[in-house]
Amino acid sequence: MRTAMAATTLHRATLVTRLTPRRFRIFSSISEGGVEARRQLVLYSKPGCCLCDGLKDKLTVAFSLGGPHSLHSVDLQVRDITTNPEWEQKYQYEIPVLARVLPDGTEEVLPRLSPRLGVELIQKKISTAFDQ
Repeated sequence: MRTAMAATTLHRATLVTRLTPRRFRIFSSISEGGVEARRQLVLYSKPGCCLCDGLKDKLTVAFSLGGPHSLHSVDLQVRDITTNPEWEQKYQYEIPVLARVLPDGTEEVLPRLSPRLGVELIQKKISTAFDQ
């Protein structure tokens, strides 16, 4: 049953990825039992970046998983740095870059995730970053 639910959620996230414009993709889920404060995560990326594509794929799966480190209350926005000169100048040599949006609207860049990390560890690291 759990595998079927994860597959359905992954399918929905994949569908959202395909249907949403490349510059602005949001993965979100509905909280159970009412309104929940949404947390925001930004992924700075660009087309043709294999590290970015790998992280996007792992994030898609990580957002579909449940458990104690669930990311169901997090919205992910993927930003293409080639569409904004400020982002391109700031992140051109650093992508993929993950940043969490603080309550005041500023962004805090998260420590770089190794491309070798598994999905569950990525989920845990992101969840922990929001709990701090």
